[in-house]
Order: sequence, then C-alpha cells, then structure tokens
Amino acid sequence: MTTTTPNGDPGLTLRETSLRPMRQTGRGFWILFWILTALVVTGGVAWIVQLSRGFTVTGLNQNVTWGVYTANLVFFIGLSYGGAVVSAILRLTGARWRASIARLAEACALVTLIVGAAFPFIHMGRPERVWRMFVEPNGTSPMVWDTFAILTYLLATMVFFYLPLIPDLGTLLEHKMAGANRFRKRLWAFMADNWRSTPEQVRTLERSLTIMAILIIPIAVVVHSVLAWAFAVTTRPGWNSTIFAPYFVIAALFSGVALVIVVMAAYRAAYKLHAYIHEIQFRFLGYIMLSLGLLYAYFTFAEYLTDGYASTEHGIAVLSMLLTGRYAWLFWGWIALGIVVPILLVAIPRTRTVAGLTTAASLVVVGMWVKRVLIVVPPMELALVGHEIVPYFPSLVEILITLAGFAGIPWLLMILFRFVPVLPIYEIEMVAHEKDDPELERVAQPTGEVPSPLGGALGGGA
Repeated sequence: MTTTTPNGDPGLTLRETSLRPMRQTGRGFWILFWILTALVVTGGVAWIVQLSRGFTVTGLNQNVTWGVYTANLVFFIGLSYGGAVVSAILRLTGARWRASIARLAEACALVTLIVGAAFPFIHMGRPERVWRMFVEPNGTSPMVWDTFAILTYLLATMVFFYLPLIPDLGTLLEHKMAGANRFRKRLWAFMADNWRSTPEQVRTLERSLTIMAILIIPIAVVVHSVLAWAFAVTTRPGWNSTIFAPYFVIAALFSGVALVIVVMAAYRAAYKLHAYIHEIQFRFLGYIMLSLGLLYAYFTFAEYLTDGYASTEHGIAVLSMLLTGRYAWLFWGWIALGIVVPILLVAIPRTRTVAGLTTAASLVVVGMWVKRVLIVVPPMELALVGHEIVPYFPSLVEILITLAGFAGIPWLLMILFRFVPVLPIYEIEMVAHEKDDPELERVAQPTGEVPSPLGGALGGGA
C-alpha cells in the first residue's frame, strides 16, 4: 500500500510512514526533547522543594487553599476528555475519516490524563498518606469521589488506547518491520499478544473496541461532573451552581478537541503525514470545535447572567472582580481570544485552513486554562465573612510545576511514539480494504462531495 503526496516523500507505504517518529530523530527532535525534559525535571525539583519546606513556598494562603494546582487538575483532565470521547463517538457513528487520526486523539487523551492525575498528589501536603484514602475513604468528601473517578477513567483510557495497538504491533512483527532494538521488539511481541489476524481475533477485537467506545463516554461524563461537583456542592459564591456539571463537560470537550487539532498539525508537519491527515479532517474537527464553542459561549452567558441577577452580595462581589475588577483584563481577554476569535476563525471560510484552524485551537487551549484559573481563584480570594479580598499570586514553585505539566504533554507524546506507530495501521487498512471503497486512493487526493463529519467515507475537496 503506497501513497504519494506533494507534501510527503513518494513511495512510502503506510507502515513505513507510521514508523517515522521512531526512526526520524534528527537534531530538531533532540533539541526539543531535551528542552522539555529540562522543564519536566525542573518541575520535579520544585515539587521536592515543596515537599521539604511545605506550602509556605507556594502562594496559597488562609483564604486561597485551592490555586493554580487545582486549575491545572481540572484543565488537564478536561483536555483528555476531548480526545477520548471524540474518538469514541466517531468510532460508534462509523466516521471513516477518523481512522488516520484516531491514534493521535487517543494518545492525547492518555498523556493529558496522566499529567492531570499527578496534580492531586502535587497538591497534597503529605502524599505518602494517600493510601489512607483507599483503606479509610470518607464517602462524603468530593475529593474521594474525584480520586476514584479519575482512576477509573485512567484505566478505561489505557485500555481504549491499547486495544487498537494489538493488530498494529502484530502486523509489524509479522512483516519484520520493527527496525528497532531488541527491547522494542520484545515489548511489541508482549503487547501484540500473539496477534495473527484470524477471523475470531478480529471479531473479538472489534467487539471489545465497541464496548470500550460505549463505556468511555459515560465514564468521562461522570469524571468531569464529579470534578464540577467538588466546586458546586460548596456554599462558596461563584461555585454553588447547578449548571457546573454540564458546563465542565462542554468545556472539557471544547478544549480537548482543540488539543487534538494542535497535535495533529504538529505531527503532520514534523513527519510529513499529509497523505493520511488532510485539511478536510481539520475542517471536520473545526466544525465540531465551532459547535462546542457556541454551546460553551451560551453556558457562559447563562452562568454569569444568573449570577448577576439572582446572586448574593458576595456573589456580586466575585462577579465584579471578573467584569470590572482586578481580573477584568484576564476575563475579557479570555472572552475575546479564547472564544470569539476562535469561533470567527472557524466560521469564516477564508480562515478555515490548517493554519487558521490550528491558530484557533491553540487560542482555545490557552484560553481554557485561563478560564480554569478564573473559576478557581477569584471566589477563593473573597473572604466568606466580610468583604476582605486576600490576593493570591502563584509562586515560582507553582509556576515551575505548572510549566512542567504543560511540557509533560509533548514530552510524553514524543516518548510514546518512539515505541508505537503514530498512525493506526490496522484501522486505516480496514477502511481501505472495504468493498467498493478504495479509501486511500480517495483520501490522498479527495474529490467529490464532502460527507458529513459524523459518518461516511472521507471524500470531498479539501
């Protein structure tokens, strides 16, 4: 199976293209990798300093006990939702165009969830006592709900990522295309689990993937609802809202889809994956991001409208901090650059290009992190008794750990794709060999009508 593309090297097969991140490790790769490694290690050192000296090295105070760490927790776990659920929904709806981007979407879900799951431990003063949460759980604590929900979601995401890998690794071993050291070959053999592409194995795999795609959607909804309830079940103004659970779920999808677009663009450019990842796939994900952005804008308007009209005196004080107070520049900057500009970039045909969509997605990712900070910090700065405002500023330790979290996503992706194919070989070949549907020939140079983003083969002019 050979594909030629103006943007890629002619004559490369699907399997050879999938192995590029394992083989093409030039100077640029190693420069970026060691920069990211330095950021991650620096964050680790900052955490050790925090463990040794306590929370006095952070900006947290008697009022603000949840700061940037909590914002990071919600943000990174939210990013994971987009990759997992979009891949699952598109799989269940039979959208064939998702085949070549499924691995990247599922990898984004896995690595962002790993990064996000680290922040509850970072926020603990005594993480060595975490075992007590499992042997003596307090069922009335939202933190316990969060822990068990996140662990369940992590297990489901790992399984959802692993299952499509089985035939890929089996195929590579069978064709002796490993091109790797002995450790990688042994790892592949172990993970392939004796895959031989027998009809029974194929049926079992497809059934398992369908079950996991069905399960991971409600699991992800529960996780983000539980995260929202950790805020909403309190009596603190700015948090005590019945809309928080669906608000968090939509926000997670919005930011998660945006991250998938950014990662797609990065790997497409770095490893010349143009023959399998096309502009039309960016457009489809852009349409999904646009729909979620409009829905999220509606939820935002509804949230602040009800706060403004029906809130208490303290609630009005929190809202004033956002609209006209010390956080106004951040709030209105997020509205403009995190919602309005991305929506316009996707809605206007002239800017609905790979570059335009990637720019829009990048703004959404950054903007949604800012929004998480605005959700967590301002309500905590306002004292529950009186109107005293106790300012919070993240310390150098918190900033370094946060940068390590952001660096951890591309760092883990670079490591991951050194061991597994970046493209889902099995899924692409299954689509390509469907009767009367020569998919690769059509996706290489799409012509004809554009199908619905939720189903049908990938065709249409890009």
